[in-house]
Amino acid sequence: MGSLKSIFYLFITFCHLEGRIKEDSLKFTFKCILAFLVFLQHLSPVQGQVKGIGLPSITNYTKTEYQSGTQNWDIDQDTNGNVYFANNNGLLQFDGSTWRTYKIPNSNNVRSVKFDPSSGRIYVGAYNEFGYFESSEDGGLSYVSLIPKILESKYRSTDFIWNIHLFQDEVIFQSFGTVYVLKNEKITPMPAEGRFQFSYKAEDKLYFQEVTKGILEYKDGRMFALPGTNSLNSYEIWGIFSLEDDTLLIATLEAGLFIHDGQHVYPWNTEANQFIKNNSSLGGVKINEDLFVLNSVLGGIVICNSKGGVVQQIDLKKGLKNNTVLSSFLDNSNNLWLGLDNGISYLNINSPFTYFSSSLNLSSVYATVVHNENLYVATNQGVFYHKLNGTFKDDSFRLVEGTATQSWNIQVIAGELICANNKGALVINGNKVSRVLGHTGYFGFKEIPGLPGYILGSNYGGFSLFKMGPRGIEFQNRMDGFYNSSKDFEMDADYVWLLRDQFLYQLELADDLQTLSIKKRHTSLNGDGTGINTLKKIDNTLYFVSENHFYSYSKELDAFREDLVLSGLFKGLPTINSVAKDTHGNLWYTYDQSNEIGVLMKLEGPGYTNVLEPFSNLTGNLVFNYLSVNTIDPNNIFIGLINGLAHYDSQFSKENIARPKAFIRSFSYGDQTIVQGNPQHKEMEYGLPYANNNVSFTFSSPDFESGKNIQYSYQLEPFDKQWSIWSKQALKEYTNLREGTYTMRVKEKNSYGVESEPASLTFTVSPPWYRHPFAYIGYFIMGCLIIYLIRLQVQAKIRKNKYYETIEQRKLYLEKESKIRIEQYRLEKKIQKLNKEKLKTKILAKDKELVNNSLQVVKKNKTLSNIVQKLKEMDIESMNEETKSQLTTLKKNIQKEIGGNSWKDLEKHIKNVHFEFLKRLKEKYPHISPRELDLSTYLLMNMSTKEIAQVMNISNGGVELARYRLRKKLGLSRKENLSGFLMNI
Repeated sequence: MGSLKSIFYLFITFCHLEGRIKEDSLKFTFKCILAFLVFLQHLSPVQGQVKGIGLPSITNYTKTEYQSGTQNWDIDQDTNGNVYFANNNGLLQFDGSTWRTYKIPNSNNVRSVKFDPSSGRIYVGAYNEFGYFESSEDGGLSYVSLIPKILESKYRSTDFIWNIHLFQDEVIFQSFGTVYVLKNEKITPMPAEGRFQFSYKAEDKLYFQEVTKGILEYKDGRMFALPGTNSLNSYEIWGIFSLEDDTLLIATLEAGLFIHDGQHVYPWNTEANQFIKNNSSLGGVKINEDLFVLNSVLGGIVICNSKGGVVQQIDLKKGLKNNTVLSSFLDNSNNLWLGLDNGISYLNINSPFTYFSSSLNLSSVYATVVHNENLYVATNQGVFYHKLNGTFKDDSFRLVEGTATQSWNIQVIAGELICANNKGALVINGNKVSRVLGHTGYFGFKEIPGLPGYILGSNYGGFSLFKMGPRGIEFQNRMDGFYNSSKDFEMDADYVWLLRDQFLYQLELADDLQTLSIKKRHTSLNGDGTGINTLKKIDNTLYFVSENHFYSYSKELDAFREDLVLSGLFKGLPTINSVAKDTHGNLWYTYDQSNEIGVLMKLEGPGYTNVLEPFSNLTGNLVFNYLSVNTIDPNNIFIGLINGLAHYDSQFSKENIARPKAFIRSFSYGDQTIVQGNPQHKEMEYGLPYANNNVSFTFSSPDFESGKNIQYSYQLEPFDKQWSIWSKQALKEYTNLREGTYTMRVKEKNSYGVESEPASLTFTVSPPWYRHPFAYIGYFIMGCLIIYLIRLQVQAKIRKNKYYETIEQRKLYLEKESKIRIEQYRLEKKIQKLNKEKLKTKILAKDKELVNNSLQVVKKNKTLSNIVQKLKEMDIESMNEETKSQLTTLKKNIQKEIGGNSWKDLEKHIKNVHFEFLKRLKEKYPHISPRELDLSTYLLMNMSTKEIAQVMNISNGGVELARYRLRKKLGLSRKENLSGFLMNI
């Protein structure tokens, strides 16, 4: 129960709660000692690591979660910690994180399961089928039937296999009609004379119920009847347990419990027997030499001791998913699994924590206190109480009459039990409210230092004053001057301190105790603007806490001074929200936004040890800003939760708490998944092609007690340089790994802070073909070949360059020669062009000269024509013949001179002279006619209308008409000069 020091502390604490110790009152002292002994008797954990106070943590799994059948008939566990259930839909496996169902051929309704640690096989029995599962190459479980090993065909129809036993070097399968013995891979059937009901292994002995012979013991391949057990033939036996002195405890379905002393059978008239008679038995499991679990049809389970006393009774009302318990099993962590008629339940019975929750009428707990042998609990639904000398296993907490509303606090002040309630300040006496001190809602009460008998209460509208009087605590007056409410207030010898909305109010109490006035409002304690987290009185000194720094107030200096000793204790811890010191010197604190709890446990010598891990299961369940810890003694600590009360035994033995195991449960790459953690699985090295260099791992741990608080840390060597931070994430992926050999390592930490040994998996990623060693050899050969070829190419290039150099020189010579020839040709062409232009110039000059001459000829002809005309006008009649003849000859000669091609030649020479002009005019005005081109040329030569008429052989009016048409084609107006326009073309 703890050291003498702990007992003394508990005695002093309990007596102080009852009243002040009076040295002259032996009666009162004796009463305290007696109450303490009774309290000690009922709060101490029972033998065998099963606590008799409170209910264990219960985790229920529904068929929706495990995705299989409803009924679970049998349970077992392998050496890796995986739990197996004989489910009516197959073999159900749970590794702590993942559920898997394995089917068997022809019959999925599995009734029994047994793991054989020597072979790693998982034996199962179903309807007309039994066999075993073993690990396949990929680590999964594959089924092997044993029916083919039964040589006689009449025994191959087995009906249901209800039980499987590992007995000595045999595996025994029991059905109603036949027992099948597997030894050396051969099966020997043993038929029943009547009917085998069930079979059970107790210690190192194996028993069968034969409905015509009673209970038979199996030894050396034969059955031997136990004397006096025929009286049980009419009952169904569902459990046999060994007791001391070679006696057997026999559990029947409906008749109750019986004892067999070796010769006779008689009823076990105990509390446990009455429970079984009322609820019917479905077997059970032995926890240790003193404790048993008994399953029932109607009432869940009971845990009873070897004397028949019920330690705990747990049913549907107290947290189970179903009241019909088909099977029970104690795992390797000494915690309890229950196979239900509809679901599975896990009971953490091997834990320092038990709970009082809504099943026992408790809700959110704000405070607890022990008074007059009762445990009082302030909740959001009122104040509840329970007798300390009563049993907690069946009874619920009872409501204190008159408190059925929000109750913020429950305290013992000056020997009286007072409750801070939504209805007011309530004085409680026993199981009801005896007096109501005002009807304003209250948060709590403090005795005023230096003023004995005076009490200050914080209410919804400020503060009120109370005083001890003849009738006990009495209301005095409402305090004026300050009307803000707050639950967080404390008092020292000079001031009232109140924490509200991140402000610390320093209030002065008037001498007449009628008024509270604000002296100062503080926003920080050291001037750096850091907020104030909480305030608390520790060892009669008021401390103000900011970011884990503890300060006290000095009135003389009017300043806050840091307590370096206390601050040093909390250095390096998470930032705390609240802190409290219990009667044993332990410093409890809450931290983080999720309101987690920890404790600095006082050592027997100087110093403290920080304890965090055991309380991880309470994370998220604490009432925010209400630290409620009531330390009765190291074995009995009550912690308030949002759904009841936790009972913590700080000295609960950790010997039965096994070191956790971690598994790399699956390893996936490409479309392959390797399962690990199943029995028979062998460590292997896995080779991965480079195309599958994206890998993923899942982790598991059969640490069912820690549940959601399991944390993993992993390291992929040599990829990760160090272990990862602890995380609840059970999946890790890596992508684009380079070729090489990798080792994945993972470890687990449970809620007690215990780490597992690392689990490991080694695999090799093959390089891509272009980085394979053979590829590098090929690269080397190719490189040598390339160098050789380059050398040949260089040599050839040198020869080629020399050849091309010769060719280039020849080419340059030829090019120079060609350039000379081209230049010579160009010069010749230029000379020819010059000569041509010169000739053209000469011809043009000649043409111009000819034009001029032609014009002169035209003029001459004109003159001659005039002469001829004159001659024609002469009167030749008067002339003699000779004169006529001479005149006629003259006229002919003149006309001959006028004829000829003078005009045509003139026209030809004019076109030659004005060729460029005619070309430009034709390009600019393509629709102009040849006659108009001639007219344009004559106009350009500034010839008169008459001359043009003569040249063109038209009249003067025709020339004017031609000029008009030319203007129109050229787009000229009347005002524009035609000759000037033509000269500008």
